[in-house]
Amino acid sequence: MSYKTILVHLDTSHRCTARVGLAAAWARLHGAHLSGLLPSGLYDGRMPADAIAPGGAGFIRQSAHYLRERAERVGRAFHRQLDVPDGPPHELFVVDGAAADSLVLHGRSADLVVLGQYDSRDTGDMEPVDLPQRVLMDVGRPILLVPHAGQFRAVPRHALAAWDGSRESAVALHAALPALAHAQKVTLIHCRPARTAAEPGLQLTLPEVLTYLRRHGVPAEAEDAVGNRGVADTLLSHVADLDVDLLVMGGYGHSRLRELVLGGTTRSILRQMTVPVLMAH
Repeated sequence: MSYKTILVHLDTSHRCTARVGLAAAWARLHGAHLSGLLPSGLYDGRMPADAIAPGGAGFIRQSAHYLRERAERVGRAFHRQLDVPDGPPHELFVVDGAAADSLVLHGRSADLVVLGQYDSRDTGDMEPVDLPQRVLMDVGRPILLVPHAGQFRAVPRHALAAWDGSRESAVALHAALPALAHAQKVTLIHCRPARTAAEPGLQLTLPEVLTYLRRHGVPAEAEDAVGNRGVADTLLSHVADLDVDLLVMGGYGHSRLRELVLGGTTRSILRQMTVPVLMAH
């Protein structure tokens, strides 16, 4: 498996340039084509309150014109950032559909989808609060979530992969293989509460998973993290203590009566992440 097509979400947030930069670095590292997907906002966009006088003549026409001009500015910035000697091959798609639906539709023909962590400071942008969650659950591809603060390398020094023996963690681990193969160190971590015995089946499969990773050239070691904190807190603590710069984990959740219900660990990581997270459902 390799990443040959990477799709990155473009928007007007203050972190779009950093997100594109990391996506481009991954594209160069993996010899991938980079596609920028830019929802224009005509369907679900938001505008600054003072952009257009409300209720004025031609409000709808002026709003559409404003959103298209804004999309053109973002598109030009994308090309300027990548039209450099070492820039990866790239193309831009501008779409009028809803952001989450468009990312799911186009993401299914990519190997990896790069999104940004929701940032409440970007109040004037078009990105819905639950966009990463919705794309994660529906796209059928791994997503790379870029935090709303910090700068990150394409080649992780130390990757932390959460493992609980579930389908989701297996899918995420497999999806992350191209990235893990470049890491200097990989730690496979299993979190469990104190005074709780490790599951016999899980203990038996850990050596098999390590062997599987090593056959792919991944220098992995395993750690059994025992404590009284929740899984999300344990993972975030290890990210800080071990100087981790890539977290790999399964994304848990389901749809109930058209409402997206995320698992507590997934929801907490999406809210508190401090390093890029490669997640798959």
